[in-house]
Amino acid sequence: MNKEIKRIAVFTSGGDAPGMNAALRAVVRNASFHDLHVYGIYRGYEGMIDGDFERLERGDVGNIIHRGGTILKTARSERFRTPEGRKAAYESLLAFDIDACVAIGGNGTFTGANIFSEEYDIPFIGIPGTIDNDLFGTDFTVGFDTAVNTAIDAVDKIRDTADSHNRLFFVEVMGRHSGYIALNTSIGSGAGSVVIPETNTPIEELIDILKKGARRKKLFSVIIVAEGNQTGNAQEIARMVKEQFDFYDTKVAIIGHLQRGGSPTAMDRVLASRLGFHAVEGLLEGRENVMTGLVNNKIKYTPFHEAIVKPKRPDKDLIRMAEILAL
Repeated sequence: MNKEIKRIAVFTSGGDAPGMNAALRAVVRNASFHDLHVYGIYRGYEGMIDGDFERLERGDVGNIIHRGGTILKTARSERFRTPEGRKAAYESLLAFDIDACVAIGGNGTFTGANIFSEEYDIPFIGIPGTIDNDLFGTDFTVGFDTAVNTAIDAVDKIRDTADSHNRLFFVEVMGRHSGYIALNTSIGSGAGSVVIPETNTPIEELIDILKKGARRKKLFSVIIVAEGNQTGNAQEIARMVKEQFDFYDTKVAIIGHLQRGGSPTAMDRVLASRLGFHAVEGLLEGRENVMTGLVNNKIKYTPFHEAIVKPKRPDKDLIRMAEILAL
């Protein structure tokens, strides 16, 4: 980097995740400590194109660390996918004399930042804010822990009904391309099985598991289904299972967007604060076009293209453990 950092912009983009506000707070307060001017951009890349910027002081991010969602709002921008949209965004950054940007978001957010940085000389640093935990270069993403806790709380309640009525519940959680939420929810809730995108789970295998439970006089069962698995969604899997094994009264529960909301857990607040703090430190050290992550409890900076492209899969030992503990 060949220019001094005096003004930075920060924005949240893509799907919201609990802890985004905590990350924003850390960025603003560390930047203020270093006498940097900070501007918040509303609605992500859409706001960048429209010039929707606001100066942020330390007091503006007070009393937000516990809040879910994002006070800067968020959006997905089709306009930013075009050269014309990115040019308009660049002109907005120049109009506010922005020297660098901090992007809080997931895969799509970092893809946009990577393309933009190749076209224009404004460095970006990313903070991984996505409940899916699917970005390479960090053990955990901001929002993941809260989403898992929300899902487990829902499954605990569903378990009470399943137990009372001798029912089989297929509980669908988020994860179009990643099984992290489903796998951790399954282990944390003591579910009977889990279906994730990273493994192919035939219907026959699920039925075999249920039959073993029935032989043990197991009166109910809960199976966690990641929405993007290879076998089908929860409704489809429930239908296929019921056609071949109707021992249980079969129901489906889709937790949906409940997993995105709510007050972030302590883990997400601390993680977001650490990543937000070190995003500013990274910019001041001359780093650019990288994601700030946490690996083995140490801060690590990973180039955007690696964070986006390199696969991140659940540990095989964790999957094996989940299968054994569910028996």
